[in-house]
Amino acid sequence: MGILDLFSLKGKNALVTGSGQGLGSGMAIAFAQAGANVTLHSYDKVLDSTIEEIKKTGVKFICRSGDVCDQAIGHMLVDDTIKEFGSIDILVNNAGTIRRAPAAEHSEAFWNTVIDTNLNSVWFLSQYAGNKMLAQGHGKIINTCSLLSFQGGINVPGYAAAKGAVAQLTKALANEWTAKGINVNAIAPGYMATDNTTALRADADRSKAILDRIPAGRWGLPSDLAGTAVFLASDASNYVSGHILVVDGGWLCR
Repeated sequence: MGILDLFSLKGKNALVTGSGQGLGSGMAIAFAQAGANVTLHSYDKVLDSTIEEIKKTGVKFICRSGDVCDQAIGHMLVDDTIKEFGSIDILVNNAGTIRRAPAAEHSEAFWNTVIDTNLNSVWFLSQYAGNKMLAQGHGKIINTCSLLSFQGGINVPGYAAAKGAVAQLTKALANEWTAKGINVNAIAPGYMATDNTTALRADADRSKAILDRIPAGRWGLPSDLAGTAVFLASDASNYVSGHILVVDGGWLCR
């Protein structure tokens, strides 16, 4: 097998939560371009632009919607992927949300929403899909972490807590499942131009402070995660597990 063949996802079946737009869309499109069949998921609706890009690749795909905080939705996503494609080989836990408020004013509702979406759903989906992968003897799980898996952030205590926990959950699952054929890794995106950073990018002072620290000198794009996601989903990363791969334009180097 040649080196480029190791990066192929032909014959693989992937579920990417939160792939209707943004970072999840970028990863799902990359998987399709690499040959994988894909289950697209959004809280409400997968954008037509995402669907059109997937269609261009010629792979099979399905679209599903629902709140991943509901375990029944998570089970449906996994079960439908297996029903439509025959197996689930790749799970990307990407669905997430953020709530901004100073810690002293951070409401219980804010906290619970972020922890349920960004942490609890990752655990329950990984456990359910992981059991399917254990039965088949192989699989790749990729979690979406954050720079706030390493740093504390400002006015986002729930988000920082959840993303820090996802990093630790990634390592815990890798410790148990790698020897059984399941690689569990995470991607930690830097400051990306998505809906979650709209408020930051609209704040001229905050945006400048962020860009001044990024050696690459720009906000990241969903396409910047494409190569990383395909690597972690493919045979090229078979000896990589329990790792949080940072894609941040150099932010953490400063």
